[in-house]
Amino acid sequence: MARRLIVTRPAAQAAPWVLALRAQGVDSVALPLIGIEPLADAAPVRRAWAELPAFHWVMFVSANAVEHFFAVRPDGAAWPAGLAAGAPGPGTKAALQAAGVLLVDEPVPGRADSEGLWAQVASRGWQGRRVLVVRGEDGRDWLAEQLREAGAEVEFLAAYRRAPPVLDADGAAALAAAAAAPRQHAFAFGSSEAVARLRELAPQADWASALALAGHPRIAEAARAAGFGQVQVLLPQDDLAQGAAAMAAALRAGAS
Repeated sequence: MARRLIVTRPAAQAAPWVLALRAQGVDSVALPLIGIEPLADAAPVRRAWAELPAFHWVMFVSANAVEHFFAVRPDGAAWPAGLAAGAPGPGTKAALQAAGVLLVDEPVPGRADSEGLWAQVASRGWQGRRVLVVRGEDGRDWLAEQLREAGAEVEFLAAYRRAPPVLDADGAAALAAAAAAPRQHAFAFGSSEAVARLRELAPQADWASALALAGHPRIAEAARAAGFGQVQVLLPQDDLAQGAAAMAAALRAGAS
C-alpha cells in the first residue's frame, strides 16, 4: 500500500521537499505545522551585524535563523572574513553557504544535532571567547550551556518567532484526509514542536496505524507519545535530493 507523505516543515521549506519527494515518485503534500514570522522589531538583529567582528563564533540553530538574520542585513554590511559559523545540520549549513559564509562548522559524521556539533568543536579553547547564538524567541539551551562551562561568553539573539499554524484549504483537507485514513498516510517531522501542533489541531485523531518519519530520536519519542504506532528515525542527509530518496525508501520499506 502506497502512503501519502505529509511534510510538516514551515511553508517555505515544505514546498521544495514536496517537489523533491514527488520527483522520487512519492505522493506528497505540505501541511506546515509551524509558522515562522519575522520579528516586529528588527533593530537588535541589525545591531548584531555591527557587532559581528567582536564575536569569535556564531551558532545558527536552523536554516530559519540564517534566513531571518541575513534578511535584515544592513546595506554595506558583510560577514567578517575569518569568522566561523556553527550549523547543527545540513539544512543550516546549506543556508549559511548560500548566504556567503565560507567557514561553517558542522556536526561529526552520523549526527545532525547540537550534541554532534559540540563533539566537533568541544576541544577548541573557549575560555574568554565571545559566542553569539542566533535562534527564534526561545529554544534549546544545551549547546550554550556546554560553551559556558568551557569558559565562553554566550549571548542569544532572536531573529524570528514561531507562531501557531494557520491552515489553508489544502492544508485543512490534507489533515482531514489523514485523520480519516491514518493507515494510508505518513508524516515527516523535522521538530518535536510540529508533533505537538498536530496533537493540538487533531486531538481526537488516532495515529496508531500511521507512519512517522522523524529527523531525530527526540522527535521520534514525541511521535510515539502522540500515538504513532510506526516510527522511524531518518537522520538528515547532505542535501535535499538525498533526503527525499531516503524518505522514499523508508516509505517503500514501511508499506503494508
